[in-house]
Amino acid sequence: MFIDWNNFTPWSALAGGVVIGLASALFVLFNGRIAGITGILGGLFRPMLRDIGWRLAFIIGLIGAPFIWQLFAPLPDIQIDASEALLAVAGLIVGISTRYGSGCTSGHGVCGISRLSPRSIWATLAFMVTGFITVYVVRHLLGA
Repeated sequence: MFIDWNNFTPWSALAGGVVIGLASALFVLFNGRIAGITGILGGLFRPMLRDIGWRLAFIIGLIGAPFIWQLFAPLPDIQIDASEALLAVAGLIVGISTRYGSGCTSGHGVCGISRLSPRSIWATLAFMVTGFITVYVVRHLLGA
């Protein structure tokens, strides 16, 4: 394992976590809803008139945030070491899994755990353990 100490940024990660937590708390407080991305996006595919505005605003904010960030600092370099086919398959697996798991990492991991939801705690544990196993298999058993 290699840690690039020159690019290790715990303070920016902590600040990002605080902002995500605060935004999630404010979203629940003012909207009465969980800030789970799959639920918000999925609601646009079966729209109800009173729900469309805030859902669109949320998704536009997610997409627009990097453009606003660029006004103040350069975006970090992105390097993806996988083919488009593998990314498509991975995205499909994640999409199907969020339906079976009744939510995604943002809904369960950020909002659900903060509400001490047993279902969210178990779902987040399942996400994490599956991720650990996947990284171990890919890096150590398959040698990728």
